[in-house]
Amino acid sequence: MKFDYIVVGAGSAGCAVASRLSENGRFTVALIEAGGRDTYPWIHIPIGYFRTMGNPKTDWCYQTEADLGLNGRAIKWPRGKVLGGSSSINGLLYVRGQQEDFNHWAQLGNRGWGWQDVLPYFRKSEHWQGEGHEDRGQGGPLNVAENQVERDVISVWIEAAVAAGYPRNSDYNAGDQEGVGHFQMTIKNGRRCSAAVAYLNPVRGRKTLAIFTKCMTLGLIMDGKTVTGIKARHKGRLIEIKANREVVLSAGAIGSPQILMTSGIGDPAELKQHGIAIIHQLDGVGKNLQDHLQARPVYKCTSGSINTDSRNPIKLVGMALEYALRRTGPMAMAASLGTGFLKSDPALDRPDIQFHIQPFSADNPADGPHRFSAFTASVLQLRPESTGHIKLTSASMDDYPEIHPNYLSTKTDCDTLVRGIKIARKICNTDPVKAMITAEFNPGPAIADDDDAAILDWARSHSTTIYHPTGTCKMGQDNMAVVDERLNVRGLRGIRVADASIMPMITSGNTNAPAIMIGEKAAAMMLEDAV
Repeated sequence: MKFDYIVVGAGSAGCAVASRLSENGRFTVALIEAGGRDTYPWIHIPIGYFRTMGNPKTDWCYQTEADLGLNGRAIKWPRGKVLGGSSSINGLLYVRGQQEDFNHWAQLGNRGWGWQDVLPYFRKSEHWQGEGHEDRGQGGPLNVAENQVERDVISVWIEAAVAAGYPRNSDYNAGDQEGVGHFQMTIKNGRRCSAAVAYLNPVRGRKTLAIFTKCMTLGLIMDGKTVTGIKARHKGRLIEIKANREVVLSAGAIGSPQILMTSGIGDPAELKQHGIAIIHQLDGVGKNLQDHLQARPVYKCTSGSINTDSRNPIKLVGMALEYALRRTGPMAMAASLGTGFLKSDPALDRPDIQFHIQPFSADNPADGPHRFSAFTASVLQLRPESTGHIKLTSASMDDYPEIHPNYLSTKTDCDTLVRGIKIARKICNTDPVKAMITAEFNPGPAIADDDDAAILDWARSHSTTIYHPTGTCKMGQDNMAVVDERLNVRGLRGIRVADASIMPMITSGNTNAPAIMIGEKAAAMMLEDAV
């Protein structure tokens, strides 16, 4: 039970770290996953997120605390609890973010994290199946494909957006994000390409990589200021696993700070509340929590949508047969098909809102779609100013921490989301999509377009996460930074964090692709530092 490296968490970043550290044969790696293997069939069927989110077999099933920014509501926060982590239950959408995101990270003092520094790792991770571009990768483990499912309502929404004055963009990952078009997705031959499928499946027999599933990390083993291993519960048995070199936390924006805090690393005032001995003061652990909040305007339409198709027994059988025989059709569909990265104000120098256009609608995906034909024009603010925090409820890893997102707590965030909802309405009031719409279901005609207060109140009462928690072990040089630019936990030896929690600022878009990039870059730095 001794390895050169221990990687805690087999999610988007952790799978990449473990695979890359073990590939040259010099080092042994233990990959620790609290969930089980990814054998549940619905994981691998793209539309299976309807069956995996909210399912305790595959989802941690977190829930936030009541949030003032959401009119006092608590909302569900799905996170993957299975090999592949959230990449095994997400919407399969591939978005790198904007060049300026990473240049800003570097400007904050994180050398080596500018766009030109991270681009090689995006390219290394990727096998792009679309049209060639010098910034796109070939031969990487993660298969990224162009949209493979056509729905009329998506195409006409894109045409309406162009008619409304917004540019068309055929590849938002090729350097310039602005515009409308179809989503790219992590899919291969009609099946989900999760981080586990990409990075673990090809190397299952690798002697230098041991994968522990159903293995719950309970805390770090410390020797003074050096981390030497982990304590864990593996299939009901308490074990210790030692690291000759380093432990890497890749347990995500909730799990990684919780492991640090329960191990005595964090804000002393908070740890003392739970009788945790202070090993190392790092006030920023669990702080700087950021997420994308989506408002979900819904439009009833004449075009057949997944809502009605999925309730028609004949069409349902047809969908199943099409997928079984050809791996195509609605069952091969990502969570969203159309997208737009737009400016909520023309005076801005880059997009600040994102659309997810879905040929279905639901109050909650886990509960199934509405009974009428409709589509969703979800809109979110790309770079929210609001930050929240994670707070322990006990000294035990078995007890979920409190999640305080602190949504819509600044005027900028409120104003941006209201403008985004108005843009959703503007596009949907433009032909050709206007001709397909029979009614605005949400927010609804009772909320006037010039009543900003009513629009904001509707957003507070109905918006929800789009599943992008980040920032709780942020990288930086200031007093609230948890890791340095090499992802070493500040002031400690033998431990790094490599997942979306290290983002000092959330990226402009979906976070799976940046998390995988972080894993690739982390492994490369560790191999550079290995002597």
